[in-house]
Amino acid sequence: MRQLRDERGFALVMVMLLVAVLASLLAGYFLLTKIDLTTTRSSLDGTRGFYAAEAGLNLRAQLVRDEFVGFARPDGTSPESELPSVPCVDANLGAGDFRCVDYTIEDRTATTYVQEDAGNPSAMVIPRGELFQNLAAQEFGYVVYSQAKNPAEHLEAVVEMRFHSRLVPVFQFAAFYDKDLEILPKEASTLSGPVHTNGDLYLGGGNKLDLLAQVTAAGTMYRGRKDDDDCTSGDPRVMDPGVLKEIPTCPDDGTTPMSQADLDAWDGMIRTGLTAVTPPGAAMIERAAGAVFWDRADLRVVLNLNVVPAAIEVRNADGGVNGGLTATLDGCGVTDHTTTMWNFREGAWMSMLEVNLQGLFDCINGTALLGAGKELDDTTDGGLILYLGVDGPLSGVPNNYGVRIQNGAELTSTELGAPPIAGLTVVTDQAMYILGDYNSVLKKPAAVLGDTINVLSSAWLDANSDKAIALGLRNAANTTINAALLGGTDTTGGIEGAAGQGLGMYNGGLYHVIRLHEHWNGRTLTLRGSLVSLHAPLHVDGAWLPGAPQYTEPAYDLDYDADLDDTANLPPLTPRFVYLEQEMFVRQFDL
Repeated sequence: MRQLRDERGFALVMVMLLVAVLASLLAGYFLLTKIDLTTTRSSLDGTRGFYAAEAGLNLRAQLVRDEFVGFARPDGTSPESELPSVPCVDANLGAGDFRCVDYTIEDRTATTYVQEDAGNPSAMVIPRGELFQNLAAQEFGYVVYSQAKNPAEHLEAVVEMRFHSRLVPVFQFAAFYDKDLEILPKEASTLSGPVHTNGDLYLGGGNKLDLLAQVTAAGTMYRGRKDDDDCTSGDPRVMDPGVLKEIPTCPDDGTTPMSQADLDAWDGMIRTGLTAVTPPGAAMIERAAGAVFWDRADLRVVLNLNVVPAAIEVRNADGGVNGGLTATLDGCGVTDHTTTMWNFREGAWMSMLEVNLQGLFDCINGTALLGAGKELDDTTDGGLILYLGVDGPLSGVPNNYGVRIQNGAELTSTELGAPPIAGLTVVTDQAMYILGDYNSVLKKPAAVLGDTINVLSSAWLDANSDKAIALGLRNAANTTINAALLGGTDTTGGIEGAAGQGLGMYNGGLYHVIRLHEHWNGRTLTLRGSLVSLHAPLHVDGAWLPGAPQYTEPAYDLDYDADLDDTANLPPLTPRFVYLEQEMFVRQFDL
């Protein structure tokens, strides 16, 4: 019995020891699990904090970019960062665009601020092989700092990013579109400057099309037409980069998309599927306070159709009439209001503000029309900015309003001793009509911006404007324009085709940024500049139709003006797009 009791006692001791061991193991397991959970939670918290801090970086960088998109430059002071000062603590907050800003990202707080490089801005040429290579740009350097704290105010992540904001002028492109771009010339054509579209690109034509600089598209490049499933004859050629290389005819004679793999053979000279850039839109040419060209114009002349009789007024930036300057302008006799031009495309008589440019320059030289301290040679924005508007009951909708500039073959005053004009940008929110040669003598940096751009040759007569071309009364004369042109264009489309293109109405392609109204057979229209379309027309809605009675095609001699490669030759207040180039990203781990 004693042996049995001993054995039972031993078993009990063993059981108790085993229970103790199991309890120890269980306690250890729970301890390890707790440590693991704590570590996992800490790691998760750190990750969440890191992403919150990174989001803060991106939000601040976007704010910097937005300032440039709006033709402004970030301004302010950064918080002090030299010890013992601590950025974004107590009163050390900085000011303006570089100040401390908090963002709530889920339940984290990302505190951010910006420092500007002392050398801003710097002029640079985008290096070969990069997007938009060889273009001249302004570059501004910044560092953004961001730190994230959790709800308990525990610091979880500290990051910083160094980046450059690059400003690229749209007039450094032979063609720049914020929509689908179709280049389908009927005659042999060469574009020596870069080509970009934020949409799809369609290349074709009945003859050779040679593109000598980089071609970029946010969408797809198609070989063939958009308005018809047709891969037209005449293989386009693109520089590669030292020799022109053909983009072959579509294998089934239908419009064919080209993959980026197909285009890699051009060694970076054709790039598709890019992130769309953000140029300024049609709002920049509006006749309103806050619109950049209206705000910064040196002179605002407006045809007021809301009164009877119609009045031509000089307006202040707030839209009010400047009575003294209006009287000065009226005394010069260089503006007028006419209703004598019939526009076949619109099917209407145009109510037009007429401006004699050379006469206006003479008026400016002999008076204080630009205001105190400003002369013809003003270079505040690189030269003069003239805003010519129409204010009427239909100003904001499709209408029959327009602005016509003439006598602009030489952009200068005829007055003896008048200072030279450094450059000229003429802007309207309505349809713009250029009558005769423009900037063809002693060329200066020049641009014309409007809801649409219309060209009338020096042979144009309003008295014949409603006569059929067949009568021979609207015969054009050779015309030369040296200017960057920005105007709205219609959009090809209506029916979706098998290749994804929009079949139906054709907008006329690239060259129809310029609208024509004459019989141009046997005549040449020469342009050296840039063709830009950022919007569809807002104030004219007549559809493009080829041939009579509207017009017949000229021999187009249109190409990029290589002088625009030099930023000193860009027109005043050239529109630009902005993109960010990240240089460095740093995370601090010793928190």
